Amino acid sequence: MKSTLYLKFIGIYIVFGFLSFFTVSILTSQLMMDKLMENDSRNLYKEATLISNDYLPSYFMEGGSAWAVHNQLNAMRLYLNSSLWFVDSDGVLITSSNLDNTKAPTAIDNFDPAEIGSNQHITGNYHGYFDEDVITVMAPVTRGFYIKGYMLIHKPVSYIQDVCDQMMFPVYITIAAIFILSFIILLGFHFFIYRPLRQITEAAKQYASGNLTYEIPVYTHDEIGYLSASMNYMSAQLKDMEEYQKKIVANVSHDFRSPLTSIKGYVEAMTDGTIPPELHGKYLDIILFETERLTDLTKDLLTLNEFDTKEMMLVKSEFDIQEMIKNTAASFEGACTSKHIFIRLLLLHDPPIVYADKGKIQQVLYNLIDNAIKFSENQSDVIIEVSQRNEKIFISVKDSGIGIPRKELNKIWERFYKSDLSRGKDKKGTGLGLAIVKEAIQAHDEHINVISTEGVGTEFIFSLSRPDPKS
Repeated sequence: MKSTLYLKFIGIYIVFGFLSFFTVSILTSQLMMDKLMENDSRNLYKEATLISNDYLPSYFMEGGSAWAVHNQLNAMRLYLNSSLWFVDSDGVLITSSNLDNTKAPTAIDNFDPAEIGSNQHITGNYHGYFDEDVITVMAPVTRGFYIKGYMLIHKPVSYIQDVCDQMMFPVYITIAAIFILSFIILLGFHFFIYRPLRQITEAAKQYASGNLTYEIPVYTHDEIGYLSASMNYMSAQLKDMEEYQKKIVANVSHDFRSPLTSIKGYVEAMTDGTIPPELHGKYLDIILFETERLTDLTKDLLTLNEFDTKEMMLVKSEFDIQEMIKNTAASFEGACTSKHIFIRLLLLHDPPIVYADKGKIQQVLYNLIDNAIKFSENQSDVIIEVSQRNEKIFISVKDSGIGIPRKELNKIWERFYKSDLSRGKDKKGTGLGLAIVKEAIQAHDEHINVISTEGVGTEFIFSLSRPDPKS
């Protein structure tokens, strides 16, 4: 549809170009011809008046010679490219100088000096004496306040037409050059703007229909190329996001299906008597454990959804980060006692005040300390250190556990990701803890890094900002 419309536009443009050329050639040529004839007739009349006043009156004086007048008219004929007739007051020819293939009559039939009128010239074959149209001007020759004769100058219109054609030739060349250049510009518009925009439009349709594999074949280094590259990048990101969402859905389905299957199986087994009443307590504990897993998974998914939808508003305030660390670490007393793990706090002498969302940072600390205890060996230490550099406070959580393989360091922030080494120790984990940690830190425009050596331990370090003294 659009291609047909564009071809119609090209056809209209070509027709418009030819019509413009035709109009200019006709209209401009006629206007220029009229102007040239007007100028030539005015100049001829001036020349005729000059000859009548300066040269011809001498003929009517004693000693005047027709031969001398004839020589003068011959000179003027070459200068004016015209036929010159000198006649008496009745139109009888005295002498003349004519262009080739023309001749003057002995006497002008029905001679009427008034036929020139106020225009000072007439156009035509002048009583049939010429085979083509001529411009005729007439000036009276006076002697002693009496009109003795007339000077007639006849210039062929074809001479003026030749001059007009010569003047119009550059105009035609200019029009043709403008048309060709504009057509080249149109072709450039087609190849460098229209076609890329068509391809971008097609890409938008493909993306809207769900085809994210479509790639725009535009590789220019201009705004169109930049837009195309951005669209291709967007499609790649959308494709990755779509695959990521499918992976998330698959992981969520798997993590929900496993505990639900266990709960259903145990409940059915207790209901139909497969599990005897004396073992109900044992399996109810398993069902409770699986239920807690589902609760934790649901809570973590809701937390991540707040980050994804940008609905989470940080409620920032000033607080003592070391006091929060002490309180959070104290909540793990039971877990530490069972594994004989000791939490060592390396704190600053002066309480460091930070400006952040207290609830979100407490969740970050809880997740990091929980992971550190979970993956530490029995009878080991978890070290939490606070340091200060410039206007930043840095918190480090370090364990002496199983560590993270180097190839998996970049994957630990992915949702539902669990390393092979952690699967045996993290029975209740949802795989979302570190994803929540990173999202929370990034929401504060801060950074978190990880240093880990397999079999030695792992250290997480994140930063927080101190309050602005100007605020």
